Amino acid sequence: MRTLRNYAKQCSFAILVLALLLTVAASAQEESVNAGLPEHFSFDENYYTVYGGPDVVATLVGDNEFARGDTVTLNVNLMNKGVLTGFRSETDDDDLDTLEQKLQQAEMSYESQRTTAIGIVAIMASPDPNIRVKSGPQEAGTLMAGEQTDSPVQFVIEISKNTEAGEYPLLLNLYYGFQRNVQVDGDNETDLGITNMQVGLWYDVGSQNVTVPVYVEEEARFAVTNVTGNLYANEENMLYVTYSNVGELTAKDAIVRMSPAEPFSTTDDQAYLGDLRPGESSVAVFRLKVDENAVFKNYAINSEIKYEDADGHDRISDAVKIQTEVLPGASSGGSSSTMLGGLAVILLAVGGFVLYRKRSGTNPESEE
Repeated sequence: MRTLRNYAKQCSFAILVLALLLTVAASAQEESVNAGLPEHFSFDENYYTVYGGPDVVATLVGDNEFARGDTVTLNVNLMNKGVLTGFRSETDDDDLDTLEQKLQQAEMSYESQRTTAIGIVAIMASPDPNIRVKSGPQEAGTLMAGEQTDSPVQFVIEISKNTEAGEYPLLLNLYYGFQRNVQVDGDNETDLGITNMQVGLWYDVGSQNVTVPVYVEEEARFAVTNVTGNLYANEENMLYVTYSNVGELTAKDAIVRMSPAEPFSTTDDQAYLGDLRPGESSVAVFRLKVDENAVFKNYAINSEIKYEDADGHDRISDAVKIQTEVLPGASSGGSSSTMLGGLAVILLAVGGFVLYRKRSGTNPESEE
């Protein structure tokens, strides 16, 4: 008699199971999806009804807490903890002849394969739009009861920078084939075994939904909540920027540094914010000079905050934008200034001329 493992290797059902998995993976919602009764499979020669089946569990390997904006690879280990929970004899053992008893024993040996998960396909999904799963379906191979994957199944996820801190359950949908029932038959029982023994295997498709939790860690986060102060072309002025801690943890000894680009320049690009608890704000003052050829429009100036976190580690925030505007300055209004200056010169000249005439005793009106 062929051994269980050698016989399984010779079965051609693997291709059928894989095709069936791809067909039902997108729509299967129940614990088991019936594959249909194979041709020539009859229950009148079925000796046992066996209960139980595969039970694939998932474990996240490594850290499951990540920062906002991270793109990380999750390593998921799969293990089959399937067991046979019971069986029921479908025949009266007292009425079985020697051949039937041998066939009954052979069927039970094949029924033990019921707990094997064949051709596992894993699909991960995220119910929250702030966490995006970038990997498609992953193949995990075949796992007999008690076996686990040789290497973890990997999924790449992307965490949005706008994600709130907390727990986010990811859904891991597992699809696999498993042996639903067995039927054996043979012509005769000899010292060498059963002659012309035939084994009918009925495979089905099972599915399981496993939750894999990941956590977005708490941290200090910053936002510009107010900007005051006017910036003029070809002038140097003060800009007052209010920074608020919109995160969940305190930022200690926070220092902000701006990175001005054209048309801005400064010799004073840092400001001390101090300790900022969640919800607290502090005002940074910068002295900025604007180039005389600056375009009059809105600008965004990059800044970042260096601070000490709750564990005493130095951290640097993501870029925080300072929205400001460049207004026309003295150089852009040069024609107006020149006109005013010229008018003043003219007035002074006229005044001087009148004063001269008065002192010389000449009255312009008397000359007419």
